[in-house]
Amino acid sequence: MTQRLDVLAEEPPRNEPVLQYEPGSPELTALQAELRALAASPTEAAMWIGSEVVRSDDTFELYAPHDHVLHLATVHQADAEHVRRAIAAATEASRAWATTPFEERAAVFLRAADLLSSTRRARLNAATILGQSKSVHQAEIDAACELADFWRFNVHFAARIHREQPISTEQARNRLDYRPLDGFVLAITPFNFTAIAGNLPSAPALMGNTVIWKPSIMQALSAHYTMELLREAGLPPGVINLLHGDGATVANAAIGHPSFAGLHFTGSSEVFSRLWCLIGNRMTRTSTYPRLVGETGGKGFVLAHPSADTEALVVALARGAFEYQGQKCSAASRAYIPRSLWGRVRTDIATIAEEIPMGNVADPRIFMGAVINEAALKRHAAAISAARARGDEILTGGKTDSATGWFVQPTVIVTDDPKSETMTRELFGPILTVYVYDDARWADVLELVDTSTPYALTGSIFATDRGAIEEATTRLRGAAGNFYINDKPTGAVVGQQPFGGSRASGTNDKAGSIFNLMRWTSPRTIKEQLVPIRDWRYPHMGTAAAAAVR
Repeated sequence: MTQRLDVLAEEPPRNEPVLQYEPGSPELTALQAELRALAASPTEAAMWIGSEVVRSDDTFELYAPHDHVLHLATVHQADAEHVRRAIAAATEASRAWATTPFEERAAVFLRAADLLSSTRRARLNAATILGQSKSVHQAEIDAACELADFWRFNVHFAARIHREQPISTEQARNRLDYRPLDGFVLAITPFNFTAIAGNLPSAPALMGNTVIWKPSIMQALSAHYTMELLREAGLPPGVINLLHGDGATVANAAIGHPSFAGLHFTGSSEVFSRLWCLIGNRMTRTSTYPRLVGETGGKGFVLAHPSADTEALVVALARGAFEYQGQKCSAASRAYIPRSLWGRVRTDIATIAEEIPMGNVADPRIFMGAVINEAALKRHAAAISAARARGDEILTGGKTDSATGWFVQPTVIVTDDPKSETMTRELFGPILTVYVYDDARWADVLELVDTSTPYALTGSIFATDRGAIEEATTRLRGAAGNFYINDKPTGAVVGQQPFGGSRASGTNDKAGSIFNLMRWTSPRTIKEQLVPIRDWRYPHMGTAAAAAVR
């Protein structure tokens, strides 16, 4: 049943409850059945262009990162002709979708959220666990809860936008018509979050746009089932067109097309910068100024004050750095610890890192899985080796294992150089680098945190001293778009902590908020004159005014 705009705007949804998957629970039983089914029968991940399921002669095989021999999918890749077909399908669908009442568009995504929360939950979680090597908990908070939250909260935020209207008078009626952009949106999404991958194409679609979606090749399995879910929820053909394969091929064919109207991107800072330049160089080809929305790299920090609660600090470091193998742009990858606390923190973080169970994430007892591919493993091994060669201490971890999967041990590096490579470069792996500072140099460390990296995505301060909290909050105002006090710098919840950063971390358009959705509409102002004006003269032009002049 379609809900009215005023109801959607007034009543914010509740965040999807996180299921616990305790032994013997119904949710664990259902998940294990889906894990077995997906592992037993590889998926054929085709493309979706308009109303067609499209296969190509160019395919690649997808295997589980934690199990080299577990074949998950045969993925069909797009070439330039597929991109042209997808643009044509998006163009064909655009008029009908743009004129579909907002409440009807909203109903599709609310239905998708309800399916995800119930019958589709186990399938999408299982695809995320196997394809992206996420633990049971990490898959649940991502593929089930966060994606359902995006779809429900986006509807609420969009309804609030539609409700925002200008002032009318007795003489004229004024209104805003929230049109889509003048063309299609290209959504390029990352491997690490099923929710982000689902949100980037669906947020513009909710606002009436048609979309070409190019997910990461490493996320092809869960992208396939996300698209299947959206179609089951009633998404019309051509509104979102799914193309697998090489990102450069898709981007090169789409950017600069006369109907290219926007880019919704999450990925590396380097790739986003290249795309921005490509768009600028092709501006003469497009019929509009494209909207560019990007969430990019990060170098999440944890700053501890001498007054910090060390027990909470250590747990935040461990979870923030090692959950999902550190493959989060928000991950805690650099820490600044006062010397007065370092003795206890050193012992406790090493103990936790050595206790973390790592392996096949289909086992619910596992905390850490594998990094996404061989290239990532080699990058992390090289960074650790270089740190060791510089004389940094490898406090714990530091080893990799590629025998059965791409495994990197949870690693803590201790450095005397606060601007060393592992303190400043995004690694996207389970590597935490610690710089120990003298307690008296608190003010200097605030400056280091703010200026040592080009990023400004996430960060946190641990302190019980209120003055220190206020000082850090003020001094580090530009250092993080998502700033946490006495909590890890990861785990933003839709509707509670809108997510995004600035500087080299993106355009800070705040996914999971009203601000992101405003980027995907091109409002038209409509004035209707109710009382006709029948005299071209103004009052000051009357005969009395003329006599006064004489």
